[in-house]
Amino acid sequence: MTIFLLILAILLVGGTALVASGRRMPAPLGWRAPEAPAGRDGLGLVEPVASLPPVLLPDDPSARDIDAVRFGLGLRGYRMDQVDEVLDRLALALDARDATIADLRAQLAGQDAER
Repeated sequence: MTIFLLILAILLVGGTALVASGRRMPAPLGWRAPEAPAGRDGLGLVEPVASLPPVLLPDDPSARDIDAVRFGLGLRGYRMDQVDEVLDRLALALDARDATIADLRAQLAGQDAER
């Protein structure tokens, strides 16, 4: 029983080392590998595909646009570049809206003063 466990442990260590080294086992007869993407040899890491495309703010955002914002996930949460872009665009839109409101209030105050 001890010899069996020793052989099993050696096989497990060898299999783990083989998988970790990235070497491939020979394929069974009649099996064909799927085609690799163009320009790649099929080895190494492939860039992950986002499950949802990023939805960023348009030039003139509304409350619905803000509700619809979706950020792509990065290594440690949301992608900071997308979040920064959306927040910058939102800040500019809010500044423009506030300036428009201030201008309209000034025009309204000027019309009230004329009466």
